[in-house]
Amino acid sequence: MSKPDVIVTSPLLPSLMDAVERDFNALKLWLAPDRAAFLREHAATARGIVTTSFMGVDAALMAALPKLEIITNFGVGYDAIDIAAAKAQGVVVTNTPDVLCEGVADCAMALLLAVSHRICEADRYVRAGRWTKGTFPLGVSPAGKLCGIVGMGGIGRAVAKRAEAFGMRIAYHGPRQKDDLAYPFYADLEALARDADYLVLALPGGDETRHTVDARILKALGPTGFVINIARGSVMDEAALVAALQTGELGGAGLDVFEDEPKVPEALFSMDNVVLLPHIGSATHETRKAMGDLTFANLKAWFAGEPVLTRVV
Repeated sequence: MSKPDVIVTSPLLPSLMDAVERDFNALKLWLAPDRAAFLREHAATARGIVTTSFMGVDAALMAALPKLEIITNFGVGYDAIDIAAAKAQGVVVTNTPDVLCEGVADCAMALLLAVSHRICEADRYVRAGRWTKGTFPLGVSPAGKLCGIVGMGGIGRAVAKRAEAFGMRIAYHGPRQKDDLAYPFYADLEALARDADYLVLALPGGDETRHTVDARILKALGPTGFVINIARGSVMDEAALVAALQTGELGGAGLDVFEDEPKVPEALFSMDNVVLLPHIGSATHETRKAMGDLTFANLKAWFAGEPVLTRVV
């Protein structure tokens, strides 16, 4: 029996790519010199797509593949996939939740601690030979402070567990209160921002959450508050963030994601109260392997006629 044709939109983790090539006819879209001709050639046979949260799949690509049955997404976020188009075409979409919660939560706490204790600034201070000329300024202790978490899914819960270990108090905001959580729930995000010392963003991306954190929320967080974003760049009004930091209306920020990655506002580069990361929340060997394994398990299950493990639609 011939292997099913599966389109791969962009380079994958090597172990995942090896597995896809072993069990499927992997058609590498990113290598096609003529995308339109490539899609015409494989329109009658391509039954699956393997993509990533960064690349996604738009409606036009789905429409070009009338035999498409499944899109497997390497990543928990699927805002780059046109879910409405997938539903209309009867295409199953899967992602990789849960397996990256611990790694992303680690990154959130690393950012929180780094901006609080001025870790990156202190590193630059030592490297520049300035320690011999004076004492480094004091930082802020997170202990006893209120960590407001926006989005209490798997990642938000993992952040809460870590923040508690550092002696922080926890409260959260989301679409609805979670019955199994004892933490205070704020239906009003602005109210949470007013009370919080740190606002950790762990909500999904997409049109529904675009600019959830805007100038009003940042002003409520205030000149001693910190915002930590390990969600999606789209959930933050980046222009408002830059303005709040420039005027001192916000105390600082730890950012792993940006609105127009990999482009980052240059105004942030010179700010010592901001820590910038190149979207590495899940970037550990262990987490990426688990994501790859789950991506492939979904693909394999579908073509074996079995239920997929982590279905979005």
